[in-house]
Amino acid sequence: MVRIVNYKERQKEDGTSFFVLELQGGIEMVLSKVTGNFYATAKKAYIPSTFDEQVCTGLIGTEMPGSIIKEDCEPFEYVVKETGEEITLSHRWVYVTEDAVKPKQETFVPKHNIIADSDVFSQNGILEHAE
Repeated sequence: MVRIVNYKERQKEDGTSFFVLELQGGIEMVLSKVTGNFYATAKKAYIPSTFDEQVCTGLIGTEMPGSIIKEDCEPFEYVVKETGEEITLSHRWVYVTEDAVKPKQETFVPKHNIIADSDVFSQNGILEHAE
């Protein structure tokens, strides 16, 4: 599940504005590579919407099925707000529905009709090793 935690106004190339919803996944514990201690975090993603500001405000707190996953993308520059450090990233966090997250189960289809010979199975319920 993800939760709508905020919204932001963005500008289109033609100058008109629209709102994106800020989604946040559940809490995750991550082990720091520097300190060796755990810290709590949550993945965030933004999705565009067709809603006006009033509707976006009312949606805050709404939970939706799905997850936020890491997706590879073309490398881009990013400035860490807290430190001002400029880094290059080659991934982004995106929202996917539950259907997209579930691994597809493969159906086993035998190539040949195989019928087991019942004479090879024990009839007395005692395991006996073949010689």
